[in-house]
Amino acid sequence: MTEPTAPRTLDQNPTAPRPASARATQGDPSVVPVFAPPPPGRRRRRYAVVGTGHRAGMYVGAVTGDHADVAELVAWCDTNPARMAYYDAEAGTALGLAGPAGLPRYGPDDLERLVVDERVDVVVVTTPDATHASLVARALDAGADVVVEKPLTTTVEGCRTVVRAVARTGRDVVMTFNYRYAPRNSALREVVASGEIGRVTSVHFEWALDTVHGADYFRRWHRDKATSGGLLVHKASHHFDLVNWWLDDVPARVYASGGLRFYGDTNAAERGLGPRPERGTGTVGDPWALDLTHDPRLKALYLDAEEHDGYRRDQDVFTSGITIEDNMAVLVDYAGGATLTYSLNAHSPWEGYRVTVNGTAGRAELEVVERGAVVLDGDGRAVLDPSATPDGVRAETARPSGERLRVQRHWEPAREWPIPSGVGGHGGGDAILLMDVFRRHLREGPDPLGRAAGYREGLRAVAVGIAANQSMATGLPVRVEDLGLGDLTPPDLPTAAAAGTG
Repeated sequence: MTEPTAPRTLDQNPTAPRPASARATQGDPSVVPVFAPPPPGRRRRRYAVVGTGHRAGMYVGAVTGDHADVAELVAWCDTNPARMAYYDAEAGTALGLAGPAGLPRYGPDDLERLVVDERVDVVVVTTPDATHASLVARALDAGADVVVEKPLTTTVEGCRTVVRAVARTGRDVVMTFNYRYAPRNSALREVVASGEIGRVTSVHFEWALDTVHGADYFRRWHRDKATSGGLLVHKASHHFDLVNWWLDDVPARVYASGGLRFYGDTNAAERGLGPRPERGTGTVGDPWALDLTHDPRLKALYLDAEEHDGYRRDQDVFTSGITIEDNMAVLVDYAGGATLTYSLNAHSPWEGYRVTVNGTAGRAELEVVERGAVVLDGDGRAVLDPSATPDGVRAETARPSGERLRVQRHWEPAREWPIPSGVGGHGGGDAILLMDVFRRHLREGPDPLGRAAGYREGLRAVAVGIAANQSMATGLPVRVEDLGLGDLTPPDLPTAAAAGTG
């Protein structure tokens, strides 16, 4: 029997907050699964990574590190040779080799040949969002299972592409919803499932992205809605999945409103910001600038790789060409009768989220502060970890980083609900997720929290964002079943029509 351990993980977003949970080295046994050791002689599963940007680092580190006894990295696939070379060198170091790992490299057009020639068992897809559906379907058709980063896809047709491929092949698709594995979120799942607050009637979910992390989506390819689906698909698919999971329900009708009200050239001009640089690298004294030379990893993956594809990771957040929203509000009716009100702001002075779950017997409230303030250093650059500086400590005294879950039943005082400790980034969930991704066949007993997610959970999550985008475009509510994504209803749940939400 393998006891809970703390795998080494790389945060998928270098501008995200680094709360204490991300630095934990030992998780609570109540949330860290127990796995049997691999049987002697069992062949390691062969993995190929498709998409070698920053996001791939978490999976590369897992396969070449703590999960190397059950997984083997065998190939790269990307359009950019410099990024593949970077990870090949990292893999060589992790595996204790004298130089790069020397793994074969393929372009996206050769994905099928990669799967066959390298005898790949699992393809890990960490490419830009709009490419997910096609790559997932092609990998399945070629004979491999798939691990795919959120979101599953960005469009209705993308959803149908994945559904048809799974039906054709019968192969496995794993969605990496790491927020499910954050103990604070699984604790709320326990509260709801226990019946402590009765039948859920409504949920309010507010997410605040700060001016470091939130701004980063407006520098990268995510700023193009055709590529990312906007933040209601790219980012909020995490959040909609959490609500779907907490409620064990499916979205039935969606209404949304939003706009680009802070970033972009028009907003900058209205606020009199004056001329802006095209990019952050080389810019001095601008808190909105991201200088890639200040982060060796980003420099190697993007600045040094620009010559191959021209992609700039450090675009200015106040330039033209941004087609995503930075303020969004969504109303979701669920098939079981509950209503979600959701808001996302991408230019907050602090980062975190608040969730309120109202039930017939009481109320649960989860509050998380991941970064209490964005402060600047002596050179005018945003500090990623304010708690590491004296000024940052003073700035956070009124809003200290932390998490709290309160439960209050009718006619009773509020009480604290314990939150176990996790391991790794994303609220202590990353390392636990990776255990499930690479060792689930060795898990000892089922997961009572039901955290593992597949393509159907991925569909339910993006269904809200896709419907919300359609609603923002038309000004009208959208019935999810009218999107034609397939049957999203788990067993024993009512349909939207039966629930009266039509």
